[in-house]
Parts: sequence; structure tokens; C-alpha cells
Amino acid sequence: MSIKAKKILVISESIDINDSSGTKGRVALINNLVEAGFNLKVLHYTSKDIFLEDVDCVRIKERKISILYVLSRMERIFTRATKISLNPYLESWFGFSFTFFNDAKSIKKAVKKEIGNNTYDFVMTLSKGASFKPHYALLDIPEIHDKWMTYVHDPFPYHFYPRPYNWIQPGFRQKEQFFLEVSEKAKYSIFPSLLLKEWMASYFPNFLKTGIVIPHQSAEKDFPTQDFPNYFDASKFNVLHAGNLMKQRSPEGLIEGFKLFLHKNPEAKGASRLLLLGSASHHTEMLEKYKTDIPELYVSNGSVSFDMVYQLQQHVSVNVILESKSEISPFLPGKFPHCVEANKIILSLAPYYSETRRLLGDDYPYWAEVDQVEKIAAIIENLYQLWKQNPDNLNLNRSDLIEYLSADYLKKVLKSI
Repeated sequence: MSIKAKKILVISESIDINDSSGTKGRVALINNLVEAGFNLKVLHYTSKDIFLEDVDCVRIKERKISILYVLSRMERIFTRATKISLNPYLESWFGFSFTFFNDAKSIKKAVKKEIGNNTYDFVMTLSKGASFKPHYALLDIPEIHDKWMTYVHDPFPYHFYPRPYNWIQPGFRQKEQFFLEVSEKAKYSIFPSLLLKEWMASYFPNFLKTGIVIPHQSAEKDFPTQDFPNYFDASKFNVLHAGNLMKQRSPEGLIEGFKLFLHKNPEAKGASRLLLLGSASHHTEMLEKYKTDIPELYVSNGSVSFDMVYQLQQHVSVNVILESKSEISPFLPGKFPHCVEANKIILSLAPYYSETRRLLGDDYPYWAEVDQVEKIAAIIENLYQLWKQNPDNLNLNRSDLIEYLSADYLKKVLKSI
């Protein structure tokens, strides 16, 4: 069968790129599947009609004539009236909420109808966050398990995250059983990183047999050119971190490194800028103090539109990928493809064992642990001196990574199975 003839039914929890960074990654994968020549149909559970170019997209409607729907709404009304959430108790008993179960049933109904009328070579489930509703739905459709491709974007359940993440969800035993079944019943399991595949296989060994690594996809877009915001001066040496700063991702080491760089290079104060764009509510007090002390620091402490961030990534001097302090980071950050596309040096602040460092290479010089202040300062100083000589010295120039993140590589991987 030619690659052109292969038909894929994609069941995605969302295709609204504005609702999460995870959805941006899933849509990039869908777009590159089309670019690779696959014949796609997408069933999605987004709350509104959304259409993607060259893709047949159908919105799955929520079942509203069911006891689960009634129970989920009663739960919401109770919570709204009493300010008491029943979810922790319900998930402790059943593993998931009534809303989760009703959503999964809604997805199952739509999928069974679709496969009853059409034939597909693969059925791929995509999700976001910690829900995996399409995966749950397909467990109950055994007739397509032999063509099921399940996409595992993050560790699940939450207590399988590496430290410093220490979440334990209500109903964690039921969630473990759910994912054990996913690992055993899906024909193929897709992971965005090799380290994540190996990490999850340490809990669910069958993932080693079924696992395929397909990185977050590069899907360059032509956004309308916008005026730069007033906090950005393209003529300066700009170091940008774009993305939410979770509690476990402290920017303190980066800021201290930048501060030390300025102390050692006072002439750089008028020509340098550190930009932190994205929500940082867990670090507000610390960031406010640093903003007072370091005029060259800009903190948005709130979301910035994806198209603006994407444009800025193309025009800064250095893009930062900041991860948590840990022994290992099995994640491939969603911004990684955007930073590679931007063709700017990536300052990687990550554990020694991390997917970002693995891809950049052991000999990549612009890597440090997130709290290695002096090393971070030295790297920034080195990059600043290169920038002063010629800004083009800070081009990433990694054709191997461009290829790895491309539709062509995606096609090779899927053609090999």
C-alpha cells in the first residue's frame, strides 16, 4: 500500500491551538501528517467548530441524553452553590469524574459510527494535559485495537512524573490500571521523545515493544507581520524565555546568571535584555524583586499570543528552554521545534539526562543545569561577545534537527511500521 493510500482516523480531544501548548503540538502533528501524504479525517471534541486546511474535521458532540450527563451537571451545580468540589471524592471511588466518563462515551459513540461506515489503516488518539479521554474511549472498541496508534504526550498518571513533580491524583490506582490496558491493547504507542518512551516503559513494559518515537513537529506558519511590542528592541542582545513558568520551573538561576553577566560586563547593560514571556504566578514575589534590581529584565507575568511569541522567537538573539531541577527530564518541550525553526542559538537549562540535551548533543556548548549560575553567566557572556562581532554568529544552523522534526522524517517513521 502506498503512503498516499493510507487512511488515518485521528481522534483528538481538541484542535483549538489557543487552548493549550499541548494542542498546538497535536495540530502540528496533524498538519505534518497531511504534508507527509496521508489521507486524514479528524474527529475532535473541541467545544466549537474548527477547521484545519486540507483536513476533513468533524466536531464530536457531547451526549446530553444520559445519566452520566445528568450526574455531571448536578455535580457542577452542587460545586457552584457550595464551593465544595466533589471531584476528589468521585475520582477516589471511580477513578475519574462523571464528566470524564460522559465525554469518553460521547467520543466512543462517534468513533463507532465513523468506523462502521468507513475503513481506515490507522486510528490515532491524541489528547492533552492529564485527561486521555480518546484513549479511554478506544479501550472499549476492541475491533480497532489492531490499528490503534495511541499518542502518549506526557507521563501518566501524575505520580509517574519524575521529581520535583510530586502529584498524586485521586483514583491513582484506577488510572494506573487504565494506562496498563492502553499499553497492552494499542498496536502502536507514539512518544514525542525517546527518554519518555523508556521512562513509561519502566512502569508499563509493553511500551518497549509497541513504542515509536515521533518528536513534536516543526510546522512553520506564516503569521501576519505585527509591530514589535514596546518592550522589545530588535537591535539589542535579546535573551528570550517564552512559556509558562510552573512552580517546578524556577527562573531564578537564569536571572542570577544574567545578573552576573551584566556585573562582569557593565557595557552590556544598555545593549542587553532578558525577556520572560508567559504566566509566572508561582514566582511573582521573586520576579517583582528582580524587576526592581535589574532594569534589563522584562517579565510579562501573563500569557502572550502564540503568533507574537513565534515572531519574537525569530528575531531574538537567544532562545531559552528552561526545565526543572531534576535527575532526568524525559520531556521534549513543545517549544523545541519553534526554537529550531527560529534558527537562533538555544540556551538549554536542563538536567544532564534530558531529551533536549540528547537531541542537541553531548558536545553542545550552550547547556547548563538550571541552577549553575556561574556557568549560565559564562555562556551568556560568550554569546554576547559572538553577537557583538556579528549577530549571525548566533544562528543555530542545525539541519539535522530540522530534518528530525520534519514531515519527511515523520513519513519515514510511519512507512517503516
